[in-house]
Amino acid sequence: MAKKAPRRTAERILETTLELFNRFGEPNVSTTAISAELRISPGNLYYHYAAKEELVTALYARYEAELGELLAAADGVRDVEDAWFLLHSLFERIWQYRFLYRDLNDLLSRNRHLETHFQDLLARKARAVRAMLIGMEGSGALRIAPRDLDTVAESTMVVITYWLSFEYVRDPRHALEPGNEQTALLRGAQQVLGLLLPYLDEGQRTHLKALSEGYGTPAVTG
Repeated sequence: MAKKAPRRTAERILETTLELFNRFGEPNVSTTAISAELRISPGNLYYHYAAKEELVTALYARYEAELGELLAAADGVRDVEDAWFLLHSLFERIWQYRFLYRDLNDLLSRNRHLETHFQDLLARKARAVRAMLIGMEGSGALRIAPRDLDTVAESTMVVITYWLSFEYVRDPRHALEPGNEQTALLRGAQQVLGLLLPYLDEGQRTHLKALSEGYGTPAVTG
């Protein structure tokens, strides 16, 4: 059997950096620690990424591209099952790059690229959330006045952006460990959909409760 070609060093560096940033937080991981984990020289690391800021920017670019593909699917949401799948997938991407959200304010203050691009991404998320709500309203899954739609959309953005920070504050030693991924993601998706409860029709409300119970999360009420 032919041996697989070794992964390019730059790719290995990003994958290892992402793992370390997620595990320990970006401020607590040095380039020396990254090169030691990879068993390469610091010079080899600097050849590909001259500073830790470049690593952060490269990982953010990956995240932004992956999330962009997902946000485009918001136009197709018509009911709570579509919304559940979209939101869970969205939280999966956020979890994959959770170091960004764990230290978001700190990163934005130190990285000009993130400061400008994260604002753009936030606007794209907001448009996707509005598209999701409008699609559900158009299909009859929910009934919501325009003024309430804006409020729910903004509340949804707050939850999406800061949910993992909330999980981290609640249990700093364990919340963002890999073993807690599904619990955090399901709770996040359910928290967002809970904002829609007052506006869902009876059948959609019942279906949402069934989805929550099926995934082993506490049933929503309302």
